[in-house]
Amino acid sequence: MPRKPLPEKLYYRIGEVAEYIGVEPSTLRFWEKEFPQIKPKRKPNERLYRPEDVELFEIIYYLLKKEKYTVEGAKAKLKLHRKSIKDNMETIQILEDFKRTLLDLKKRL
Repeated sequence: MPRKPLPEKLYYRIGEVAEYIGVEPSTLRFWEKEFPQIKPKRKPNERLYRPEDVELFEIIYYLLKKEKYTVEGAKAKLKLHRKSIKDNMETIQILEDFKRTLLDLKKRL
């Protein structure tokens, strides 16, 4: 099932991002420590992420959970192939959506 898109904003709170990605906030904090590319804006008792950070979290999730990379492997892959990973994720999402549509049609027949 496609997830509901985040509203367009300059910054997102950690809870919003965690729910969107489908992980606990503690996971995002861990990834933040492991992947230095993620630099949230900090306010007292609050982390605020930019849309680019959310995109990076999506890529990290994809590499770790879907592709089964280790954290070190994901770091290396991300360093070399960030653009192609994002393109692959978009292609997979399109194919999954198409598959769902076909399965829905099959049920109706």
